[in-house]
Amino acid sequence: MARMTSMPRPLLNRRLAEFGTTIFAEMSALALSTGSINLGQGFPDTDGPEEVREAAVRALRDGRGNQYPPGPGIPELRTAIAAHQQRRYGLAYDPDTEVLVTAGATEAIAAALLGLLEPGDEVVALEPYYDSYAACIAMAGGRRVPVTLRPREGAFRLDLDELRAAVTDRTRLLLINTPHNPTGTVLTREELTAIAALAVERDLLVVTDEVYEHLVFDDVEHVPLASLPGMRERTVTIGSAGKTFSFTGWKVGWVTAAPGLVAAVRSAKQFLTYVSSGPFQYAVAEALALPESYFTAFREDMRAKRDLLAAGLAEAGFEVFRTAGTYFITTDIRPLGESDGIAFCRALPERAGVVAIPNAVFYDHREAGAPFVRFAFCKRLEVLEEAARRLAKLRER
Repeated sequence: MARMTSMPRPLLNRRLAEFGTTIFAEMSALALSTGSINLGQGFPDTDGPEEVREAAVRALRDGRGNQYPPGPGIPELRTAIAAHQQRRYGLAYDPDTEVLVTAGATEAIAAALLGLLEPGDEVVALEPYYDSYAACIAMAGGRRVPVTLRPREGAFRLDLDELRAAVTDRTRLLLINTPHNPTGTVLTREELTAIAALAVERDLLVVTDEVYEHLVFDDVEHVPLASLPGMRERTVTIGSAGKTFSFTGWKVGWVTAAPGLVAAVRSAKQFLTYVSSGPFQYAVAEALALPESYFTAFREDMRAKRDLLAAGLAEAGFEVFRTAGTYFITTDIRPLGESDGIAFCRALPERAGVVAIPNAVFYDHREAGAPFVRFAFCKRLEVLEEAARRLAKLRER
């Protein structure tokens, strides 16, 4: 008699089965194999301030941070983060109970969602979203509910009525990102005020990813959600040194929030990396105290790069959406006679020697993001100029 055998159970946890390899790994490998200019993954091609790098070297040589740092982060950095929030936004945080240092913003997102969600909780997130959001919600057993930012008048905008309609009795948390990756949208004070009112009315927690807070252009204002009425006690704010100081490999991020929220995030974080980036924490503490002239020059340099690449993309035939913040430009490929961003990006290295990222991978509603492609402009001016020259070939075909 034949023996009955059951189908083998898949090795990968079913919560992660839909994700696979990130698009960033795929496109960066494609850039390497084809010798293309990589405008896909968002990392600068130059290091940040020399004095900050030297601060890290000093810490290494002095033996500061070479062993496990304190679990919440070194006191010097937690104090510097609290001082930054007070100086810039008038937000007072206790460095001992309301600040937590993490292994970059990615761990901060993961720890916040793992620490605050129960299986079945709904999380309303703005779509398109940074890819780790979906994976972290899934790992926490939550259910993501996307609210789509849609093109309007040259930029991607939030429909507040759609946001309100997405909230149900099962909603635990709003996951907000401003300045927004990948669209470059910066939510206005009016939009954030409406989000705050909704959170208070429905008694929701909010996790807000503000890693691009220092990269807003054209007199656009970045408004921390925690600074609005009723939000200080229900908001987890995430920041990062990587984007602000151009040391993305150091992986130094942080959370600021009320003590109970920080304790919940820390409870998850301690079982992820436990601690990280010891000597770099000392350097970032010094970086946060740099004079305002650094932040102004950094922002102006990125604005010039944005303008250069935006002009090149428009000249190549893309529809270019206005970038108010971050270091990404979203484009529409339909004027080029294309409609499938994933296929377009996979072919672009051979066609033009440039790598970009298809926005569709950041959507649950793939069709809504199908024609949109993201380019990073956090590169040297000569690299962007060469990329623009290469992309001009698309118009010649």
